[in-house]
Amino acid sequence: MTPGDQRLTLSSMTHQIHGTCVTLSGVGVLLRGPSGRGKSDLALRLIDQGAALVADDRVNLEVTHGVLTAQAPAALAGMIEVRGMGIVRMAAIAQTTIGLVIDLVEEETVERMPEPMVCHLLEIELPLIHLVAQAASATARVRLAVGAVQQPASLVAVS
Repeated sequence: MTPGDQRLTLSSMTHQIHGTCVTLSGVGVLLRGPSGRGKSDLALRLIDQGAALVADDRVNLEVTHGVLTAQAPAALAGMIEVRGMGIVRMAAIAQTTIGLVIDLVEEETVERMPEPMVCHLLEIELPLIHLVAQAASATARVRLAVGAVQQPASLVAVS
């Protein structure tokens, strides 16, 4: 099962996952991928460009009134791993509403012209994209994806 196929049951309306979460332009962005894939590094680059940290390494997800929210576990709040430096404290926001999920993948698995994708977390459907964290344009692509979430008409369908 791939992260995009992950389904959690209604009986569990809260769940902790391995991932990193930032908020960018008012949209919560959940970064998923295996250890070492670049979640913290991509989050750090986004934070450097104006995003805000929500959670690193572990993310608590909860459905409230039909909306998926994310927050850091108390023991990890306000901390991010910076490879080569260790754990660093930084300003963070307490909670965000998830509006976009990004699975960090290997370059050869990213389709050039993908069909729109979604994933389901705690029975909430969310837009999903695949991204290579190390790509020079990764932060720009995240910003474009957030813009598309905010204004879906900004995506152009190519047939």
